[in-house]
Amino acid sequence: MITILKSMLSHPLTKGLSIDDPKTTQLRKKIILEKPFLKRIYEEWYMFIASSLPQGKEPILELGSGAGFLREFIPGLIASDILQLADVDIILDGYSLPFRNSALRGIIMVNVFHHLCRPKVFLKEATRCVQPAGVLLMIEPWVTPWSRWVYQRLHHEPFLPQAQDWGFERGGPLSAANGALAWIVFDRDRKLFETDFSEWKIQEIKLIMPFRYLVSGGVSLKNLVPGWSYPFWKNLEKILQPHMHKLAMFAQISLVRQD
Repeated sequence: MITILKSMLSHPLTKGLSIDDPKTTQLRKKIILEKPFLKRIYEEWYMFIASSLPQGKEPILELGSGAGFLREFIPGLIASDILQLADVDIILDGYSLPFRNSALRGIIMVNVFHHLCRPKVFLKEATRCVQPAGVLLMIEPWVTPWSRWVYQRLHHEPFLPQAQDWGFERGGPLSAANGALAWIVFDRDRKLFETDFSEWKIQEIKLIMPFRYLVSGGVSLKNLVPGWSYPFWKNLEKILQPHMHKLAMFAQISLVRQD
């Protein structure tokens, strides 16, 4: 029944396309910009990111820029992706960053960390490339009772909170994933992270958005609610803020590089 429902709700622009095809990512950018509800979600995420950056002249790297438009919020942003896309500045995979030591003021990822099959390798590279007082900022899926139900039934990506290892088998750039990875690294295994990557301080993990991304249809499904209803859903989530540990589907994660 769920498979039939997902097929009926699939967005017509990308229906039937492989998520690893660069054309799918290009079409997803068009979807984001043409869905007012979804576009406002991205704008909210981008405002959080822009406001969390430290002052300085050193560059900011976005990993997995994909279908986004963060460049509009951060002038001079280095947009990167593992796919060959028209709107990115550099092609890279995150495991061997082409920057000198302490060259970056920060690294930004929106729904990207959980696609890194070798997260420890990436974190070592981030440690090398980000300067002291620099940041690592992420928007990532999170594990709660509600999100576990949604991601394991309605989402196309693997969501495995029970995984013992941080890494997973390498596959397609978007199809290979563990949606629970950020929760595993920064919550379940936080003591291990703080031991192995003591150069980083977890400044904040803010749990957010139990409903808005879901009802927007995201980049894969049709709109489930009209764009004008955005304030209603945002206000509803504000009311439910004390219960985010049970309801949140995403987290805003802020790490600061220590001296």
